[in-house]
Amino acid sequence: MPKAYVFTRYGGPETEALVERDRPVPGPGELLVEVRAAGVNPVDFKQRNGYVRPGESARELPAVLGNEVAGVVAETGPDVTGFAVGDEVFGNPVTGGYAEYTLLPVTVTAHKPAGLSFTDAAALPVAAATAYDGVRQLDLPAGATLVVTGAGGGVGVAAVQIARAFGIRVVGVASAGKKNLVESLGAVHVPSGPGLPGFTEGVRAAAPDGVDAVFDLVGGDVLRAAAELLPDRTKLITAGGKDIVAGLGGAPVVRARNAAVLDEVARLVVDGSLRPHVTGTFPLDRAGEALRTVEEGHATGKIVIEVAR
Repeated sequence: MPKAYVFTRYGGPETEALVERDRPVPGPGELLVEVRAAGVNPVDFKQRNGYVRPGESARELPAVLGNEVAGVVAETGPDVTGFAVGDEVFGNPVTGGYAEYTLLPVTVTAHKPAGLSFTDAAALPVAAATAYDGVRQLDLPAGATLVVTGAGGGVGVAAVQIARAFGIRVVGVASAGKKNLVESLGAVHVPSGPGLPGFTEGVRAAAPDGVDAVFDLVGGDVLRAAAELLPDRTKLITAGGKDIVAGLGGAPVVRARNAAVLDEVARLVVDGSLRPHVTGTFPLDRAGEALRTVEEGHATGKIVIEVAR
């Protein structure tokens, strides 16, 4: 039977297990996909801890971890057009990503370009798509200055590169240890973290004429401090502090969650504007290690689980 990495109840890492389960059966508008790679994201452990996205129902347990995959179509469900068995695809699964087989709805599935590896494609549907949605939401002109907090994480790395591809100047706030990474992406690095002075003074020094927008990926006190940099709070967006951003005059990132965005981020990778920056890969039987790397804050860039065939 196919293997999958699940959580059996809500809680910490002790709830996780590698199990065998029946191969999913695609329903209307769904694809059964042989998973070749699955991206790892903070939302994965947050869902294990009990987080439920607005508008969604609590998941039936045990639930497979993971929210982004790349693989090969093994079967198509009723009413599916535009996809066929054998197609290489990537997208957001409805039955978890850390598995040998999963189901993808065609609405959030895109064809994988030949020039894009399965590993890199699996790093796009959550982090890169969130970054793309956020940069588009800000709608900044070329030459504007954007501050990205959490610039060394998966979404931050993508946001910096996408903004640079649109001609936007970027100041990236990240830990001192991520200075080389942030600068390699074309951003001005400003250090932030425990024991360091407030990052806002570093931002003001890096952008003496002021900043036009903030894309926050941290939340909490970082988001509150970053808000003070902006004369126009409508240009404050966050994927890390949705619970407090309205009170600061900003807004959460509005996710499109469609195949068109996936096509766009794949195009940016193929043309060289966006590097997924996968810094670590793990086999499925070490999925727990992969998730710990992200959960404990040790990841720089993206972590991906590769499923052997």
